[in-house]
Parts: sequence; C-alpha cells; structure tokens
Amino acid sequence: MFFAPNVRTTRFAPRAYDRAFERFASEAFAGAHRSPLVEQDDKSWTLSLDVPGFAREDLAIGIEGAVVRIDSKAEAKRQFKAAYELPLDIDVTTSEAKLENGVLTLKLGKRVPVSQAAQLQIN
Repeated sequence: MFFAPNVRTTRFAPRAYDRAFERFASEAFAGAHRSPLVEQDDKSWTLSLDVPGFAREDLAIGIEGAVVRIDSKAEAKRQFKAAYELPLDIDVTTSEAKLENGVLTLKLGKRVPVSQAAQLQIN
C-alpha cells in the first residue's frame, strides 16, 4: 500500500517554517545549555551545561528513574528548565552536582540493573 501525505500550500509561509524559526531563535539566544556535553565511563555519566548568571541557590535538580530535570527556582532572576533522559536509571546516592564559573557539572551514577528472574522448580 502506498501512502502519500496530504500537503497543503498557501500563499503565506506554512506554520512549520514559523515553528522552525522560533526553535532556531530560542536555541540561538538561550545559549548552549540545550545541548549538554555528555561523557561516560563504566560507572557514571558526566553532563556539563552552560548556565551563566545562575547561583547554586537559583537551581533545583531532580532525578526520577533515568530522567534528570534542572529547573530554576521561582525567585531566580532568570528562568531555566531542561530535562535529559539517560539510557539507564540514575543512582542518586553516587551522584553529585557542581556549579563553577557558569558551568553546571553533573556526575550521575549508573544504577546497576538487578535481574528479577527467578528459577522455577520442575516437578
């Protein structure tokens, strides 16, 4: 079966172009924090994000499963919000965060998956 999408054209620029421009402009003016530098080894990931102008007290970091969320607090002068999903769950007990010279560095421990497999006795 052949499927061809229905494409509408108008005299004006399609909304997709408007959204693409908005996305480009917001990423260009928001800074490089949208694309963190990610490194990994056997036990952890290291994410480095540019967050110039923020103090330690301005940011909140939340971890749920394999997702890390970074938000600015309500009383911060600027607003920041980002979320990143990693391939494995994050071990909070071995994770740490450091803010130095406008660069937020997160060292996130990898949680070792535990097998839930059980052996069944054959009668």
